[in-house]
Amino acid sequence: MAKTMFDDQMVSLSPTPSLFFGSAYRAGDDPNQGPGPVESIPHGPVHIWCGDPNQPDGEDMGNFYSAGFDPLFYAHHANIDRMWSVWKGLDVRRHTDLTDPDWLDASFLLYDETPKLVRIRVRDVLDTDRLRYRYQDVPLHWTAARPTVTAGTRRADSFLAPAAQAAPAAARKAGEFPITLDEATIVTVKRPVAGKRSKAEKASKEEVLVIDGIEVDRDVAAKFDVFVNTEDHGAVGSGGRELAGSFVNVPHRHGHGHGHAKKGRGIKTKLRLALNEQLEDLEAEGDESVVVTLVPRQGKGRVKIGGVKIELMH
Repeated sequence: MAKTMFDDQMVSLSPTPSLFFGSAYRAGDDPNQGPGPVESIPHGPVHIWCGDPNQPDGEDMGNFYSAGFDPLFYAHHANIDRMWSVWKGLDVRRHTDLTDPDWLDASFLLYDETPKLVRIRVRDVLDTDRLRYRYQDVPLHWTAARPTVTAGTRRADSFLAPAAQAAPAAARKAGEFPITLDEATIVTVKRPVAGKRSKAEKASKEEVLVIDGIEVDRDVAAKFDVFVNTEDHGAVGSGGRELAGSFVNVPHRHGHGHGHAKKGRGIKTKLRLALNEQLEDLEAEGDESVVVTLVPRQGKGRVKIGGVKIELMH
């Protein structure tokens, strides 16, 4: 499980800095522009697994605003920082930090050990050697692993074939968007390219699946999985190639109900999932469209989806 999960999040879904880090967030923008894959998996579930969103005060790892009260928070986020360091070492040519000055000069006010209020810029914390720490160099066996294709992969043409084709497990066809994700839902998505692309074309532009207009109340623990070309999503394990990625929302509720964490206030965001490697492994590069299955795992009926599309991204 760990091998293929890390391969998915750190390699297949993160071929470029903009996909690894997530969508740009600039002053004046809505703050929920879309997370990178590591933000959802494994970051989000660890918060929820180690907290209990059903507690009345909810002041634990399962609540965004209070997670830092738990000492486990620091071990968890140190590991997320380590994954960032590992990602940069996997492909030193492509896996680089962003160079946009809006990102490099973004700053945060923090208290140092004295305690004195200091301003820290993103560019000040990119080099761990300058910060006087380095992560232990350990074997990364998962880098040689590729997710396995589950028997019964659904091709776009089979989806349009007569009823003799086996239907996906407990899934419905999507109606007109937006939809409420209260059960597994299937949508056929047209690709923006015709036919199989060359190696150079794929290196130049990543084919990206975009789950757009995701709406959820910020105080709701929510998770849904995204599958591509699967006959039966229930048969696809955590390491299955048909599992394209996941969206996770860590609840953000404040016991006093004021400020930006006011209970019930919704967020609107998107999920972007790189497809190049997945389409290769599923032998779907020549298809005109792909079949996408959205499967709610937590917060059923509490998440809305505005649309699903595929884009080409430099």
